[in-house]
Amino acid sequence: MSEHSPHEEPAPPLAVQLRSRGLRLTSQRQRVLAAVSALEHGTPEEIGARLRTEAGPDGTAPDTSTVYRTLELLERLGLVWHTHLGKGAPVYHAAEHPHLHVFCQVCGAISSVDPTLLDGAAERLAADLGFTVDVGHVALSGTCRACAEKARTEHP
Repeated sequence: MSEHSPHEEPAPPLAVQLRSRGLRLTSQRQRVLAAVSALEHGTPEEIGARLRTEAGPDGTAPDTSTVYRTLELLERLGLVWHTHLGKGAPVYHAAEHPHLHVFCQVCGAISSVDPTLLDGAAERLAADLGFTVDVGHVALSGTCRACAEKARTEHP
């Protein structure tokens, strides 16, 4: 995009980020980051549920408030990003490359889309309003191809 997102610089690994801020690398922080990566797009509740099914070395899983606090820390460190897909909790994803989200309101499918898709709109917003788009938080909702085709065949 012509207007750059603050999410374009790759972040150093978790251990480096934490130590540079005087923080410890804990198994819970590692596990939350791994769960975010494995889920690709997950709410804090989904991340917590995954952690509960995969008990840590001590046989425990972090509670929901710990998951939220850890996600906030990981986002401040630039290792995860969040976006809002309508109502409900934010959805977290690994901060690997800038992308926007396309969310199907029918089936709940989430697709990651190249942010250059919005170049024209971003340029117009910048020119008309002086507004810079943060693609890491852009989510477009609608109906995916499969759900639209299903609706057409069920209701011709």
